[in-house]
Order: sequence, then structure tokens, then C-alpha cells
Amino acid sequence: MNDRSDTRRTLLLVDDESTNLQVLRHTLQAGYRLLFAKDGPTALSLVRKDRPDLILLDIMMPAMSGYEVCEALKRDEATAAIPVIFVTALSDAADEHKGLELGAVDYITKPFSPPIVQARVRTHLSLVQAAEVRQTRLQIIRCLGAAAEYRDNETGLHIVRMSHYAWRLAREIGYGDEAADELLHAAPMHDVGKIGIPDAVLLKPGKLDADEWAVMCQHPLIGARIIGEHPSGLLRLAATIALHHHEKWDGSGYPHGLAGEAIPLAARIVALADVFDALTSVRPYKPAWSVEAAMEYVRGQSGRHFDPALVAAFERCLPDILVFRERWADQPGSPEAPAAG
Repeated sequence: MNDRSDTRRTLLLVDDESTNLQVLRHTLQAGYRLLFAKDGPTALSLVRKDRPDLILLDIMMPAMSGYEVCEALKRDEATAAIPVIFVTALSDAADEHKGLELGAVDYITKPFSPPIVQARVRTHLSLVQAAEVRQTRLQIIRCLGAAAEYRDNETGLHIVRMSHYAWRLAREIGYGDEAADELLHAAPMHDVGKIGIPDAVLLKPGKLDADEWAVMCQHPLIGARIIGEHPSGLLRLAATIALHHHEKWDGSGYPHGLAGEAIPLAARIVALADVFDALTSVRPYKPAWSVEAAMEYVRGQSGRHFDPALVAAFERCLPDILVFRERWADQPGSPEAPAAG
């Protein structure tokens, strides 16, 4: 029986030759928890029952080849992300190419050097750990963003929609894949500062008085403080967006009254995406505007609230924006959804 208290990374070793499994066991047992299989069906059963962190997989096996095992793993969403390293006597370049095409992350030929196997395993597990850390960070960011939206009587779908609008707009103006994806993941944090606004102000059904408005205008500063100062990367971008997404092109925004290109581009993008979704969504204080009415407002605010170049780009990619809007539409009964009847 496997020891569930063993916190070491788990490797599944698959080979129909016992001698090969023994060599791999001696090579890896000091650092990892090991599972063993001598055929493809057994390997797949073990993967479903006890999800390993990495699989070392022979190719030439009876009944089911390693290629077929890898294909089965990659077809299943639950196992597709598990890295597979082929360890095989097949040394032809075409065989290696086929394995990598099927989704394997590496290819080691037999007879292998134990130090090389150890190094390759360490490398790919490090990549897995880095991906897990990034995924956890993104989940935390989305949760904090959703928490801010719920404080404001909105649903988490607002931040999903507006962040995708921001992503599409960024691509339209020339952002590359990585930069656009970083904006997609940072945008949900734009209103996290609302967590620090008192309920009496944030949830007031009527118009805010001057003192209450002054309190509300603090939420960008609060958001930037919550996220903190970071030298680079996703959290630095999130803090920049949180701090500046209520600035306006003509300098009439808050908290610093920045104008034009002095406002960071990411914050200008998020401002437009955020307002468009707010206009076209139900709020406790208003019905949803039609897309046509919202776009008329956006055009009217070109050069005032919004960067004119971004307004033009938003018009160009509006069909894609509306696809996102439909995909993540609010469901009946949600805080943003209109009442029936």
C-alpha cells in the first residue's frame, strides 16, 4: 500500500522489463516516491488512482505501446498536464520526434546514464512546480478580485468579462501573447481596494455626498497598498492598474489627476473595458444599457474619459468583445442579472 504521508514527488515508472525497472528504482528511489507498472493498462489505472507528478515511460511494450499510453493521457483533461519522459531503446530521430509530437516533454535513450535521468527528472519537476506556483498565484488574484466585486453587489463574472475585453483590446493594439495574458490575469485586481471601503459608503443605495465620495475615491490607493510594491511582473502590473484605472484622459479622474499618456497604458485599457461592461450589465442602481447605447457613450467620452486610440481599437474588435460578453453572461438570479417579467 502506498504511504500517503510521504510528501515526496511521485514518479510512475513504466517498462515491461523488470531489469529496467530495477535500474530506474535504484536511480530514483532516494529522492522520490515511486510507482511501477509493466504494461500500459496498468499504468493508466495507476495514474487514475494515484496521480503521479511525472511519468517515465517505455515505448516498446506488449498490448499497448508507450505512444498509445501517452496519447490516452493527453486525451484526458485530468491527466493531460502530467509530464511524460520516454525512456526507450528507440534512438532514431523520427522516433524522438514522434514522442515529442504526442506531448512528451523529453526523450531519453537506453542504455541511459543515471545522473542524466536524475537531472532530467529534476528539471521537469522544477517546471511543474513553477507552473503550480503561477497557477496558485493566479487563483489567489482571481479570488481577491471576486471578493472585491461581491463587496460591491456584483458577480465574479464581471471581472471575467472585463478582463477578457481588456485582453482583446490589448491584442488589437499590438500586445504580444505574453503581455496580453499578463494583463488578462492582472485586470481582475482593479477594484480590490473596495475591500477597504466602509459598507455605509460602498453599499449606499443613493447618491454619495461629498465626504462619502472622498472616501470612495480612496479605493485605488487602498488597492495599490493591498497588492503592495513589486519590482516587476504580474503583481506590479496589478498594482499599477488598481491605482490608475479611474484616471481620465482629460485629467479629471482620480486619485492623482493624471492626463493623457501619463496614465499607464494598461490602466487606460482596463478603464475602457471596465466601463463598457458596467454599462451593459444590470446594477442595483440601473438597468443594463444596450450595446448601442454603451458604444454611443464610449464614443462621446473619447478624448475625455478614454484614450481616443483605444476607443477606435475597441470599435474594431467589438464583435469579439460581444462573443466574450455572451460566453460569460450573468445567469438568472445573480446580482447582476435582470429580474424576470
